[in-house]
Amino acid sequence: MVAKLAVFGVLAPIVGACASVTVYYQVGQHHLASSTISAALADYTGAAAYDPTVLIPPPTPNPPIPIRFELELRNGGTPGLSITQTGAFFGFSIEMSVVDQVLGRNSTVLQVPFLNLMANLAKRAGAVRIRVGGNTQEGAVLVDSTSSGRILEKDISGVSNPTQTPPLDYTRDLIYMMGNISHLVPVDWFLGIPFNDTEHFRLAVAEVGQQVLGRRLIGLQVGNEPDLYSRHGHRPSTYGPFDYFGEFGALVAAMSGEAHGANQHLLIGPNIATGDWTPEMVWNTGFVDSYSSNLAYLAVEHYPADNCFAQFGIGTPADPQELFASYLTHAAGRAIIEPYLNSTAFAQEKGKRLMMFETNTASCGGFPGISDSFGAALWALDYGMQMAHSNFSGALFHVGGQNVFYNPFTPPPTNQSTFRQWTIGPVYYSALVMAEALGPSNGARVLDLEANGGNENTPAYGIYEGGNPVRILLFNYITDSSGANDYTAMISIAAGDGTPRQVKIKRLLASSVSQKGNFTWAGQTFGSNFGSDGRLEGTEVIETVTCEAQCLIKVPAPGAALVFLTDGALAEVESGPTTTFPTTALTKTVNTATIDPAVLETSNGHTGMNAKGRLGSTSKGSVSGSKPARGRIRTGYAAAVILTYLLATTLVAGLF
Repeated sequence: MVAKLAVFGVLAPIVGACASVTVYYQVGQHHLASSTISAALADYTGAAAYDPTVLIPPPTPNPPIPIRFELELRNGGTPGLSITQTGAFFGFSIEMSVVDQVLGRNSTVLQVPFLNLMANLAKRAGAVRIRVGGNTQEGAVLVDSTSSGRILEKDISGVSNPTQTPPLDYTRDLIYMMGNISHLVPVDWFLGIPFNDTEHFRLAVAEVGQQVLGRRLIGLQVGNEPDLYSRHGHRPSTYGPFDYFGEFGALVAAMSGEAHGANQHLLIGPNIATGDWTPEMVWNTGFVDSYSSNLAYLAVEHYPADNCFAQFGIGTPADPQELFASYLTHAAGRAIIEPYLNSTAFAQEKGKRLMMFETNTASCGGFPGISDSFGAALWALDYGMQMAHSNFSGALFHVGGQNVFYNPFTPPPTNQSTFRQWTIGPVYYSALVMAEALGPSNGARVLDLEANGGNENTPAYGIYEGGNPVRILLFNYITDSSGANDYTAMISIAAGDGTPRQVKIKRLLASSVSQKGNFTWAGQTFGSNFGSDGRLEGTEVIETVTCEAQCLIKVPAPGAALVFLTDGALAEVESGPTTTFPTTALTKTVNTATIDPAVLETSNGHTGMNAKGRLGSTSKGSVSGSKPARGRIRTGYAAAVILTYLLATTLVAGLF
């Protein structure tokens, strides 16, 4: 089905076969910005994705929180559990205009860090769900080729919307690229049918998507935020839910025929931003009953705030420091979900699944110091678990380009991609923890435990399988290095086998809710800006706590702790190594060839490269003529290395 091969599957063996020379990034590169600094830098003019602003954490609560409280769970018969949830609940929405930066250059040059990031999640959750779309899907046109030869071209002169959305031309190779990714990592995809011209629907994206992706295409979005069409000038001022209802029906009619036999049942609506309409306004049109056989999911989109004034000069100015505390409480996620509780119940009544199809910390790119802080990791994890508890069936956190603060992951700017790595944002850590909390069984059910008397600083969730608790997720939103606001949850389990003799714990940690980068999950990290190839670094730390009548679990301020109540619950997410895709070759780097010293010790050839027994240097800026190590480096081997290096760089340059 997939017509093209990923470059790493072909290139690595070829380079290795030449002479076992591996080409790496230049060692010792410096980051553009420090991971944390003492105060906001008002004069920063770089990309938003690396903004160095660090906010001041909220003060500790007064009066103080109770630092010891009981959590009594029971095996079987627990009321209030959610519907069953998939471990792939927490996925990503990638703006279509940046897929050639995030996923890969084309179907044969895939982004290895992206593959590693998805493999991390797939190991824990069984699969990953990704939407390619957003505002830019609405004006996207599938073409045979682009003038530049790339898979994607933007018409910057034709931007629209307050967010300056450019029309796109893209080729089939973009979808082949998605198919090649799914061939390597179990990624399921959502695509979007352009809805800016309902007189002449552009259905090629659905046709090619089905041909290439097959069962990995799990949904087709019909309209992106149609309740904002009128406000953004895309429809008349009278445009309302019944108009959307009619246009949806026109699409269903246009998709009749053999080419769309499967696609007719993959549609997703209404995808409203709950800006000018409420979900109930759409349900009241008879939308779900009329199109039930066509609807794979119901969906909404929501951001709790916006930073549009700072980014685009529209709306109301917002001060991130003033807003920071509003994200650091259990009430934050609950407030977002509350307007949708009627809709989650409605979806169950109609036998449908409701998704949060696009979300993040704030629209128009998020806020500096909030969206890229450890506080955002706790917020997104709590928000995600609250959605699962409230019977959503998935949530997709948005990924933009270099000009946003909230990215779960960001590739380096194109002109720096040869010597910098990726930046992993706090929301990706949230996805990693949630994948482990729900696990790959697809039978997890979630319960908000109303922990610590419902204290907003210390929420907790129980995760159940087969009616029994298997994991507990504990939060502490407070920043306090003194330890005075660390708390101890005293966990016990009634009925069945009762309280376990011991439990295992993984912790999500940082020194402060305002910290940027270098967070740790079970002792491992993705580092700071430009510091990751998508693989966790460091030794994994899984703590063991021995229990008696209760299991005493300490949660530091700030942090989160995932408690595995059974060995099986841990084994589900720890079984086997994570598949990784190491980068074996790059181009346009300096001093990129590395040689095993042990090989040099036994190499053949003459002693030196000149009469003085001295060698030239390939290091940029160094002085030629350093002495050889005991005459061990020989010209015969040096020639082989040079030949191999030239072959490798020539081969790679043709691909990159």
